[in-house]
Amino acid sequence: MPSTTNTPARHRSLGDQTWQNSAVCQPTEYHPVDPEIFFPYPEEMDKIRAAKALCAQCPVRQTCLDAALENGDTHGIRGGLTEQERAPMHTRLPARLDYSRVNAAVAGRDIHLTSAERQAVIHAAYRHGVPAHRLAWILKIDEETAQKRYREIRHALRHRDAEPTTPTSPPPQQGGQHMSRDDFGTAA
Repeated sequence: MPSTTNTPARHRSLGDQTWQNSAVCQPTEYHPVDPEIFFPYPEEMDKIRAAKALCAQCPVRQTCLDAALENGDTHGIRGGLTEQERAPMHTRLPARLDYSRVNAAVAGRDIHLTSAERQAVIHAAYRHGVPAHRLAWILKIDEETAQKRYREIRHALRHRDAEPTTPTSPPPQQGGQHMSRDDFGTAA
């Protein structure tokens, strides 16, 4: 099942690498960091622990992880996770549905979207009356394709509204009497 979030966030724009300036792993004169600790061999547990300790303090840890996933980066420790820890995330990435990313895209932010998020953007844009040329700009598609996506949404909504609703089953009875909520006991 795809995970969804609804937390407000500031997502990096496509091609934006300025977040790296705030990363704890950036070496400075007063804070030397050996980049090799982020590329340890699996048996080098001391390097792995040291890299994860730095990542735990980093203000752009989530952005780093997002960048690694979105760019298909499968090497080294990124966002506080090893290559092996990120591997399942890479396979689940297309199903990610983060509504804060959807809202940011509809608002005009130029961010990376998964296929599930792109579909959610189409639904949100349709619901909010966003013109097809604007949807085309958001998704970087031509206007004809945007109009086609809107037609598909209208068609799906018409079919959804036309489907008969399934009748609800009558409430359970006990000895000819309707059972109340108290008759079911507690779920401990």
